[in-house]
Amino acid sequence: MPSSDYEPVSRGEQIDAAEREEAKRRLLAQAEAERIPAQETTRALPDRRWRDGR
Repeated sequence: MPSSDYEPVSRGEQIDAAEREEAKRRLLAQAEAERIPAQETTRALPDRRWRDGR
């Protein structure tokens, strides 16, 4: 089976691949910026629902 390294790649395909890579980098950067540290997501908070009804 021939490797894709030997297949000619059109300029349009190269541009599409570059745009996909850039979009992926932007999404990863945005996700990292919005990430909540694990310490904050696992912190226990009192559940007051059980005390309100008594």
